[in-house]
Amino acid sequence: MDSLWLEYAWALLILIGLEGLLSADNALVLAVIAKHLPEDQKKKAINYGILMAFVFRFAALFAISFIANVWQIQAIGAAYLLYLGLKHIIQARFGKKNEDVHEDVKKDAAGKAFWPTVGKIGLADLAFAIDSILAAVALALGLPDSPLRDFGGMDGGKFLIVLLGGIAGLVLIKFAATWFVKLLGERPALETTAYAIVAWVGVKLAVITLAHEDIAALDHEFPHSTTWTLIFYGVLIAIALVGWFTPSNKKQVQVDTN
Repeated sequence: MDSLWLEYAWALLILIGLEGLLSADNALVLAVIAKHLPEDQKKKAINYGILMAFVFRFAALFAISFIANVWQIQAIGAAYLLYLGLKHIIQARFGKKNEDVHEDVKKDAAGKAFWPTVGKIGLADLAFAIDSILAAVALALGLPDSPLRDFGGMDGGKFLIVLLGGIAGLVLIKFAATWFVKLLGERPALETTAYAIVAWVGVKLAVITLAHEDIAALDHEFPHSTTWTLIFYGVLIAIALVGWFTPSNKKQVQVDTN
C-alpha cells in the first residue's frame, strides 16, 4: 500500500510540473488580453480570468468522460486557440506594422471596455482548461487503482491527483500572470510570441482530436507518445527562446534606456 501512495505522490509532483508549463501559457494569454486595459481594470480582469479558469477546470473535472469522448468539444477548443493565435501573428507579420496592431488592440479594448475583455479571457480559459484536464487525465489514468471510491466518473485516487494538480496550476497562474504583465511592458515582442504559443497549444488539441477513435486520422496513442511529447515541448521551448531573443525586444530596451 505504501508503494501505491508513493507512486501517486510522484505522479502528483510530475503533474504539478506539467501544470506549471500549461499555466505559463494560460497566464501569458491573460496578461496579453488584459494588457491594454487601465491599470485598475487590468488587475480585476486577470482576477476574474483566474476565477473563471477555476470554474471551468472544476466543471471539467466532473465532465471528464464527456470531454474525453466527444471530439467536437476538443475540436472547438483547438479551433479557437488556433484562431486567437494565428489572427494576431498574421496581422503582425504580414499586415500592419507591429506598433499599428498594438494600437488597434488598444482602441479595440477601449471600445469594448471591461466585460467583453473578461469574456474573451473566459473563452481562452475554457480552451486551456480542456487541454489541461486532458493532459492531467492522461497522466492519472496510467496509475493503478486506489482503494478510494469512484468520483467524477473515475477512480477516487486518480480524481484527487487531477484535482490537486489543477489547483496547483491555478495558484501558479495567479503569480505568473502578474509577472507577465510587467514583462510584456519591457519586452513588447513577447506579445506575438505569446500568440504563437497559443496557436501551438491549439495544434496540440487538434492532434488529440484527430487521434480520437471516432476520427482515427492519427493513432489513438500518438498524443500520449514520447515522440509527440518531445516534439510538442521542443517546439514550445523554441518559440519561447526565439521570442525572448528577438531583436525588437532589445531595441525597445535601448529606446527606454535612452
